[in-house]
Amino acid sequence: MISKRRRLDSEDKENLTEDASKTMPLSKLAKKSHNSHEVEENGSVFVKLLKASGLTLKTGQNQNQLGVDQVIFQRKLFQALRKHPAYPKVIEEFVNGLESYTEDSESLRNCLLSCERLQDEEASMGTFYSKSLIKLLLGIDILQPAIIKMLFEKVPQFLFESENRDGINMARLIINQLKWLDRIVDGKDLTAQMMQLISVAPVNLQHDFITSLPEILGDSQHANVGKELSELLVQNTSLTVPILDVFSSLRLDPNFLSKIRQLVMGKLSSVRLEDFPVIVKFLLHSVTDTTSLEALDVAMLLIIYSTSTQTKKGVEKLLRNKIQSDCIQEQLLDSAFSTHYLVLKDICPSILLLAQTLFHSQDQRIIVFGSLLYKYAFKFFDTYCQQEVVGALVTHVCSGTEAEVDTALDVLLELIVLNASAMRLNAAFVKGTLDYLENMSPQQIRKIFCILSTLAFSQQPGTSNHIQDDMHLVIRKQLSSTVFKYKLIGIIGAVTMAGIMAEDRSVPSNSTQRSANVSSEQRTQVTSLLQLVHSCTEHSPWASSLYYDEFANLIQERKLAPKTLEWVGQTIFNDFQDAFVVDFCAAPEGDFPFPVKALYGLEEYSTQDGIVINLLPLFYQECAKDASRATSQESSQRSMSSLCLASHFRLLRLCVARQHDGNLDEIDGLLDCPLFLPDLEPGEKLESMSAKDRSLMCSLTFLTLNWFREVVNAFCQQTSPEMKGKVLSRLKDLVELQGILEKYLAVIPDYVPPFASVDLDTLDMMPRSSSAVAAKNRNKGKTGGKKQKADSSKASCSDTLLTEDTSECDMAPSGRSHVDKESTGKEGKTFVSLQNYRAFFRELDIEVFSILHSGLVTKFILDTEMHTEATEVVQLGPAELLFLLEDLSQKLENMLTAPFAKRICCFKNKGRQNIGFSHLHQRSVQDIVHCVVQLLTPMCNHLENIHNFFQCLGAEHLSADDKARATAQEQHTMACCYQKLLQVLHALFAWKGFTHQSNHRLLHSALEVLSSRLKQTEQEQPLEELVSQSFNYLQNFHHSVPSFQCGLYLLRLLMALLEKSAVPNQKKEKLASLAKQLLCRAWPHGEKEKNPTFNDHLHDVLCIYLEHTDNVLKAIEEITGVGVPELVSAPKDTASSTFPTLTRHTFVIFFRVMMAELEKTVKGLQAGTAADSQQVHEEKLLYWNMAVRDFSILLNLMKVFDSYPVLHVCLKYGRRFVEAFLKQCMPLLDFSFRKHREDVLSLLQTLQLNTRLLHHLCGHSKIRQDTRLTKHVPLLKKSLELLVCRVKAMLVLNNCREAFWLGTLKNRDLQGEEIISQDPSSSESNAEDSEDGMTSHVSRNRATEDGEDEASDEQKDQDSDESDDSSS
Repeated sequence: MISKRRRLDSEDKENLTEDASKTMPLSKLAKKSHNSHEVEENGSVFVKLLKASGLTLKTGQNQNQLGVDQVIFQRKLFQALRKHPAYPKVIEEFVNGLESYTEDSESLRNCLLSCERLQDEEASMGTFYSKSLIKLLLGIDILQPAIIKMLFEKVPQFLFESENRDGINMARLIINQLKWLDRIVDGKDLTAQMMQLISVAPVNLQHDFITSLPEILGDSQHANVGKELSELLVQNTSLTVPILDVFSSLRLDPNFLSKIRQLVMGKLSSVRLEDFPVIVKFLLHSVTDTTSLEALDVAMLLIIYSTSTQTKKGVEKLLRNKIQSDCIQEQLLDSAFSTHYLVLKDICPSILLLAQTLFHSQDQRIIVFGSLLYKYAFKFFDTYCQQEVVGALVTHVCSGTEAEVDTALDVLLELIVLNASAMRLNAAFVKGTLDYLENMSPQQIRKIFCILSTLAFSQQPGTSNHIQDDMHLVIRKQLSSTVFKYKLIGIIGAVTMAGIMAEDRSVPSNSTQRSANVSSEQRTQVTSLLQLVHSCTEHSPWASSLYYDEFANLIQERKLAPKTLEWVGQTIFNDFQDAFVVDFCAAPEGDFPFPVKALYGLEEYSTQDGIVINLLPLFYQECAKDASRATSQESSQRSMSSLCLASHFRLLRLCVARQHDGNLDEIDGLLDCPLFLPDLEPGEKLESMSAKDRSLMCSLTFLTLNWFREVVNAFCQQTSPEMKGKVLSRLKDLVELQGILEKYLAVIPDYVPPFASVDLDTLDMMPRSSSAVAAKNRNKGKTGGKKQKADSSKASCSDTLLTEDTSECDMAPSGRSHVDKESTGKEGKTFVSLQNYRAFFRELDIEVFSILHSGLVTKFILDTEMHTEATEVVQLGPAELLFLLEDLSQKLENMLTAPFAKRICCFKNKGRQNIGFSHLHQRSVQDIVHCVVQLLTPMCNHLENIHNFFQCLGAEHLSADDKARATAQEQHTMACCYQKLLQVLHALFAWKGFTHQSNHRLLHSALEVLSSRLKQTEQEQPLEELVSQSFNYLQNFHHSVPSFQCGLYLLRLLMALLEKSAVPNQKKEKLASLAKQLLCRAWPHGEKEKNPTFNDHLHDVLCIYLEHTDNVLKAIEEITGVGVPELVSAPKDTASSTFPTLTRHTFVIFFRVMMAELEKTVKGLQAGTAADSQQVHEEKLLYWNMAVRDFSILLNLMKVFDSYPVLHVCLKYGRRFVEAFLKQCMPLLDFSFRKHREDVLSLLQTLQLNTRLLHHLCGHSKIRQDTRLTKHVPLLKKSLELLVCRVKAMLVLNNCREAFWLGTLKNRDLQGEEIISQDPSSSESNAEDSEDGMTSHVSRNRATEDGEDEASDEQKDQDSDESDDSSS
């Protein structure tokens, strides 16, 4: 209902104000003591106006009596003064009356003490705090300046007086009146008077006055106060403590605080001990606010950390913030220790405690800072401290936390380089880590053995022999174990120790002969140790493979002594040649199930020359031995397993490369030589093959693939065109074999491939038995917890290997098209993803991606006399490019997007994220990023070529014959290459390490490559310019993106670039425009239905659009006002014409994102204050009107789309929107109502319609009895009830209580139809289901600027509430 009560005219209001004292009687208590001790008026305006406003002055020690609410008193007195005929002269007369009245000390005391609050018996219960008369008068703006002036005139007469008999100091009491005022009219004048008073006050009051300044002055005066106090600090050192205490509470300029801090640091020697806590507090706050630190600051922080337990948390928090903002670099810490080490060594235990605390962080930067504390404590402190440092690091090594263990081991390695002799004294502590090897990763085991070997085999003879003995004992014990984990430790330890012993070290010239003798002795030890490892692993293929891989890593990382390397190289060469290589003319002997041919050769061999890899005969021989369970005599014969072919070759080629400075001409025949194999292409024979034959062919395919992978690893960096062409040919063979492998795997669901590499990460996935394992090793398979069969090719496989391809690009590496996949699916065949078999492929080295530089390569075909017979042009094709990009993308995802710290208890919890990346993890992240930056130029070339391909494909002038040449499979392959290139670029530029100062040069180099594609410049450009040009370069590709996924990755890449910019807002609108173009583009038919991740991608693109557009509300209104109506009016299976991505299937995604972004937007809008300008109030009010309108449009859509997801979004985000309205908008309406009454009422009435819809939704949820929806109802109703109460409070505050009334809401469904209950007794419960059983109405006609008497209003409101409650 709308009330038609007439509004009070101005004349009625004036009369009401003048007769206020007559119409509003005092309470019953006030009437009893009305004439007792009351001050007579005697014509005083001061006394008369106070009495008319509700305050009665008392004489003697009686409290002044306040008969009305404090706010009402202030308002009535203000109105009485403003409407007085003598205004503004009456103000001066009023203040003079106050001054005359307070000349008596008792009267002044009464005015400074709180008033007595008089209330009716029916009024609110409990004690009500009441302010003093002076405090109340200071809250009236027109009186405040004169009252403050009067108070400061009275203070001096009490400065040197002692406290009264009741313990009250009048000077302090006067100053206390100025604290916590709601508003200060003239802050500058108040500041000047306070500082003048401080300068003349005695010392005891100076302390109190100074410490009261933050409670008296506003933020705008903090700078002036700080300047005045700094001058006072120089003049009077006895005030240092109160002044510093105040500085900690003021908002001051960082540069100013830095000067004060330096001044205080110079006075530390004269500071009293009891004053030290205040100084520490100031130093902590001042350092927090500064932008940079110096060595002395760091030293002081460490000292403060050691002084008290109360300061530790503050220092830790401060250091974490400074580390994360890159304010503390290693050079600064080095300077602090080198300059102040004499002081810092006395607090060594506290420094180690701080380092230990920082080591437990999840942020790698903070962990590194803790490691630097250990490092410099060891470097600069004495022997005792060094021992404590090593002990603490060993504790971290044994902690079981991966990041903590890795960092501690790295520090120990640095300490050996820093001071080897000091570390040898503490070698016994480090030796204790041998007891914890079982719970460490292979890389951590390598580091521990490297540390111990370096300490044990130092250049000083006769030292550390006990460590040598212990290490030999541990290694022999582990090598003799039949448990996989322990044998792995023994192999890694032995190889690492051999590498340290045989390392090529520079020696002084005057001791050549002695060093040679020592070297000869160590070479003998190395030889015997390696022979021991070989003898312990030769009968186990997995152990041999691990040994070869570990030895290969050692040769790759360390430079061995020439004689040792020569012996190793010759031994490995002979073993490989004897085991795997046969002459081309030697026909394989044996009864094989398939015809054996020399396949995949790159040269035409005659019958007299050439070599072949004897793969099939070796593998079949192993299978036959295992099937017949060979006798012990046969098993004792030495034979090399074909499963070790790839790892053995890796060791061989690294030895040759190390001996010949990277030249592999000595073994180049292995690049093009064929392999003895059956025809691996199954063709039509696949269905007729037996299960055994299928497994045999599948295993041979795996082994051939891994051989080619290692061949590509070996020869990818050779410079001759001949070898480059052959490497590209091998890459094509790889892609072809992967297609063949998919065919086999699709029909062998229970197949486990032969292992490719051995590591703890692959422990649970590796088959434990094989054809070449002797009977004594059969129990090894039990460690993996899987039941094994005799033949590894028949072993059962984890179901995870047959899961659907979940890679971002929906394409198998063989390059099959969607059409091929679909037809295969209709035939009932199983789809497999080779990504799930990553553990069974040899890892590609990061150097392989240098092939991306290859353009057209001319390969020369030679005749028998080595003359050029013909030439062939080879280039990197789309399928081979996709193969490389997929692997590179996986490597970058694993290295650059992995979390900094992963807490683990044992390896079984690590998951599979590191499987297949063991070689990669032995290199630093910075090294990987540097390699990828070097690849940016060829990747940009490929990106531009693919861009041109799709541009030409979409050209209108292209003939039908030309378009027919671009098959669907080729287009799909090119699209996947496009997407993978964008993924690689995104992974690179999204790397968080670029924020570190040490990596800024890498970022600069990467951006220079992108920006140079647009414009070549010789001068070095600033980072901001490079980011802008790189953004412009990449955004040009949006015209040719072939799929929605590619568009999303392009947006993510551009967002990653904007994160590097200091002014990203300049490009945000362009990013929003690109996202909108993706939403408004019609994508190929079938993409949305066939790609299960399309909805996720659509969600991300829509979020990017709404987050980056300059007007979120306008964007939401466009989608709901244009796109949705088109969708509603369109046929069932069609989409919106403006937004083709908006269909009936994707509407839920659009709806959810729009509701979430609307709530996020209004939640981030500042509520504002009454001090804001009128223009700011109007802008915020307009913004909220638009937001509520969008909210209304979105809510009304649930009438058309009433599925569960839509209703769930309405309940969830509807409540959040209402809560945001309460917190952010209602304070704005409080002080905007008087000047924008019509706008506020309109806003509230629109919101009221929305709350009714939410109420209907609550009723609908209960009628449907859907628990998924009803669980949101209680919280939503609570918010709606709070909204009703808050709107009423806003109207009461603005004296418009009559514009609000309550009524009972009926339960309705989504269409507005009333829900009729079948049970009459349930009417009471129906009422409870409403918004507190009522709905609020805001009436424009009832909105008045000034209300009637509060007492009568309260009574009327109570009557109204009672009537509504009874009606409900």
